Amino acid sequence: MHAPEKPVLSTSSRQRRLLLAGGAGLAGWALAGCRSGATPNADPGQLRLLAQARWPHRLHIEGITVGGLSGVDYDPIRGEYLLISDDRSDIAPVRYCTARWPFPQSTPPEPTGVVQLQRPGGGPWPSRRNAVDGLPVPDPEALRLRPASNTLLWSSEGDVARGFGPALYESARDGRFLREFRMPAMFQPDPAQRRGPRDNLTFEGVSLSPDGRFAWLGMENALVQDGPEPTTSAPGGPCRFTRVDLETGQVDRQIAYVPDAIPLRPLIPGSYADNGVSEILMLDADRMLVLERAYASGAGNSLRLYEIDTRAASDVLAVDALASGNHRPAAKRLVADFAALGLSRLDNTEGMCWGPPLPGGRRMLVVVSDDNFNPLQITQFAAFEYADRP
Repeated sequence: MHAPEKPVLSTSSRQRRLLLAGGAGLAGWALAGCRSGATPNADPGQLRLLAQARWPHRLHIEGITVGGLSGVDYDPIRGEYLLISDDRSDIAPVRYCTARWPFPQSTPPEPTGVVQLQRPGGGPWPSRRNAVDGLPVPDPEALRLRPASNTLLWSSEGDVARGFGPALYESARDGRFLREFRMPAMFQPDPAQRRGPRDNLTFEGVSLSPDGRFAWLGMENALVQDGPEPTTSAPGGPCRFTRVDLETGQVDRQIAYVPDAIPLRPLIPGSYADNGVSEILMLDADRMLVLERAYASGAGNSLRLYEIDTRAASDVLAVDALASGNHRPAAKRLVADFAALGLSRLDNTEGMCWGPPLPGGRRMLVVVSDDNFNPLQITQFAAFEYADRP
């Protein structure tokens, strides 16, 4: 059965869970017996938990409510993390906050500031209540720091109901709007909903190539013409991962990635469940980590981290509709199932970045969860030692 329509009253891409988490009860978080299939074999020891911590619900920084943290990146020069909120300006205008978490431990990251991201021409982006003709209401999902220019790339899932597709923006560190990148026509909403993006299922992840020249955009689920959303019995249609040449500003490549079938079964058959890509992160110039985040009403969350090689997938930029036989999707290898990593709880993890380097040349992988401004969820930070398997 396909997932039901999302409630309209959400302030973020996963706020619909507010209705579901309360109804199924907090006890449902630990129902491991609700899994819908065997977990693929992970590479043992590739991720080792170093620390985890939480921010309180609706933490205030400089008088601004923080929550819905959907993207994170690390600035090695300033030694601080940048975290974007996926609030659609309903609680406060589009913004990101900064925090320090030196030598990650159980003490929470220390908030250091909030920056409002400006719209073209200056001023705050509008909320849905105060939408402006000709201007989308952004649904921010991911951000990356461009070290060479000291600017920020951030994605929006778009304002599909009002005819605005997903977007990639660039802003100055102080929030000034710099530019929007032109996206292929396939990402434009279709009023008849026969093709194009699904609302809240678009540019969920962003990553930069190590040389800083390219940005990859990861779709959460498939475009309408490419296939269905995942179910508990079948994988979804292929998601398009799109590469942007930041020097020319042009999209130059695109590959397909197939998310798993939903790995959890709802406590009540037929109630809400989903699975999709929540973040992507480049390992090197060609290899990418892909985080799949699933939710099932009454059963909680599942988080699986995969590795792909972008070179092994065919370029689908010129393919109008993805179907069996007309493309080669990226093969994926399971790096870790987060259920086996020792976290106190699995929640709606949407942000992922490389932290400061660890002794011995290993990397620190940092993740953060989006609490959807929901008191039944948490803002969880976790740091892992990552051992590469080239």
